[in-house]
Amino acid sequence: MPTRSKASKLLGDILSRWQLYLFLVLPLAYLIIFAYVPMAGLQIAFKKYSAAPGMGIWGSPWVGFSQFKKFFSSYMFNRVLTNTVRISLYSLVAGFPIPIIFALALNSVTKRRYKKTVQMVTYMPYFISTVVLVGMLMQMMNPRIGIFGVAYKALTGTDAPNLIGLPDAFPNLYVWSGIWQNMGWSSIIYISALASIDSELHEAAQLDGATRFQRILHIDFPGIMGTAIILLIINSGQIMNVGFEKAFLMQNSLNQRTSEVISTYVYKVGLASGIQDFSYATAIGLFNSLINFFIINVVNQLAKKASGEGLW
Repeated sequence: MPTRSKASKLLGDILSRWQLYLFLVLPLAYLIIFAYVPMAGLQIAFKKYSAAPGMGIWGSPWVGFSQFKKFFSSYMFNRVLTNTVRISLYSLVAGFPIPIIFALALNSVTKRRYKKTVQMVTYMPYFISTVVLVGMLMQMMNPRIGIFGVAYKALTGTDAPNLIGLPDAFPNLYVWSGIWQNMGWSSIIYISALASIDSELHEAAQLDGATRFQRILHIDFPGIMGTAIILLIINSGQIMNVGFEKAFLMQNSLNQRTSEVISTYVYKVGLASGIQDFSYATAIGLFNSLINFFIINVVNQLAKKASGEGLW
């Protein structure tokens, strides 16, 4: 009876507000068609996929976990896993606090025109496409005609090293160019959270003699803590996802030791190579997704225990 009454109540709510629920049709259809239906194809991670007539996904033979064992025993396993985790953790540790610090600093600016100008300038790089960004990076880091090359030779009198080709320089170039591109855009949500803080708290603190730094530390920062924790959980769930496009465009034969990540490796073994082993590539992608799922659950539980905030 309780279940039936809840169902009747939901149906009545839908019928009374059908115009609003109508807006959910297209997003739900998109989600089902492009997110849930393709999950049926994950079964090829446990098969030896064959494109022969009459085979395909459904007719290919089951091979169990052999594709996963193949990846775990491959010499590329340690390389791509280490590179992916290193770049992701580097991006998270270096890039996560910077938008928070920037938002807190910008929120304390009193000159409105200057504040808007800084916001616009820092937002703009976000709208630069990845291809253009990598092209700009290649030009600036060119050891002969780039800004880095010219400045290096002017200061030292010697030719600059080719940073794009140095394996140890790849993580730094990847991470800090991403921070520069996304810092302003990522700060928007923190600026919005700061705008919702009651101004009376600041007025009361000023009457008590609190300095600007003390108000940031004890009012602004706690006010955005919940937002920061939610975003930290979401970002932690993407630790194993290093952007394919940027890593692939910055990759070359000289820096491949540190630039080969899971996403680029999946592309190469699944599409770019002559073999095109779809089962092997799918198994690697499924392993990557499962690790992300595990990490986001662990971080969510730790965040709930530490602060009481969590996604679920």
